[in-house]
Amino acid sequence: MHIYKQSFRITVTQMSEREEKAADMFKCSERERALFEAGIKMGTIYHQFVGTPVSIHNTQELEKAIERSVMVQPFVESVAVKINISDNNRKKTDTYDYVSLEGGMIDAVVKIKIKNVTVTAEMRFIKELNYPLMYVSEISLR
Repeated sequence: MHIYKQSFRITVTQMSEREEKAADMFKCSERERALFEAGIKMGTIYHQFVGTPVSIHNTQELEKAIERSVMVQPFVESVAVKINISDNNRKKTDTYDYVSLEGGMIDAVVKIKIKNVTVTAEMRFIKELNYPLMYVSEISLR
């Protein structure tokens, strides 16, 4: 699984007027905002990319494209995406032989950092639920 990390940090003293105005709109704690942001990123991964044509030949490129698109969003510290294609979808037999990305094929881990709060959110297909579950796996204060 690739892991892309943000290469810059914005400290409180470097917040732009626009960033301060946006922060003032949130009537919640930094922890709650980090959780909110994590949910947005998980929703983006699922709803923006499900349905994308995928094959064994473009899986890595699609993983990188998803990671890079999430990395440009606010507060993302790192993101890792793995697409799991079943063995019966690996061989292209003719022109029309490809599959569309489904939620159950995506494993994703996103870390969000707002000031001293870091939230890790994940998306995994949970067999017992028969569902691609998005969940918070860790919250830490630093």
